[in-house]
Amino acid sequence: MEHSPRYTVLFALAVCGVCSVFVAGAAVALKERQIENKRLDVQKKVLDLAGLIDPDDPPPREEIGRIYAERVTPRVVELETGSYAEEIPPADFDQRSARGDPDRSRQAPANPAKIARVPIHGKVFQIMEDGQVDALILPIEGKGLWSTLYGFIALSADTRTVRGITFYEHGETPGLGGEVDNPRWKSLWEGRKVFDGQWQPKIRVVKGAAGPVDEDPYQVDGLSGATITSRGVSDLVNFWLGENGFGPYLAQHRSARGI
Repeated sequence: MEHSPRYTVLFALAVCGVCSVFVAGAAVALKERQIENKRLDVQKKVLDLAGLIDPDDPPPREEIGRIYAERVTPRVVELETGSYAEEIPPADFDQRSARGDPDRSRQAPANPAKIARVPIHGKVFQIMEDGQVDALILPIEGKGLWSTLYGFIALSADTRTVRGITFYEHGETPGLGGEVDNPRWKSLWEGRKVFDGQWQPKIRVVKGAAGPVDEDPYQVDGLSGATITSRGVSDLVNFWLGENGFGPYLAQHRSARGI
């Protein structure tokens, strides 16, 4: 039986309408779960970098939540001054969303990391031990060769020494710039120093091999065949440790500790 063009169009519109209702309903129903999964993912990354969970054998989500609540204190800070923004609940603050919002970000000065905008506020994670700050974890991002790299860097409580670094999202070439994911390369950062004697960011990823930590504390082995990605990592780390990133906050933190 043949149908008129009008019937076919109306039938297609009806099917599309029904499908749209189902898709919209599913999106609304799953929104809360998606938000919770995103929050859990951040908690896992922070606990992994802090050495509080095994990334190859993570505990159940309830245990992750318990460890995070006991050992991590997230704080929102005003980047320009380094002061805590007590009026902003850390659990509800997303730094990437803030950076993409013109009302909650500002244009960044020209910089080698090619960061166009900086959020007015940033989020830091304090790792606690016996009621004291044992380490700080800061979000970092910047351009590599093909993509923007997103990650975290962990510093000792005095802010001098790298505890660890990780990149959780990027589009660099596998086997070359993509080696930022390699656990062996990431382990080379541990123990390196990030600031010089005047508290200026100094750490660099160099071409070739760096020396041992005690002899060459400010340099990290380069990524073989990935000079631009290596340079990008240097630039983005130094940007976020500097005056336009978390530098003012780190200075405030040191001052409070009498450093």
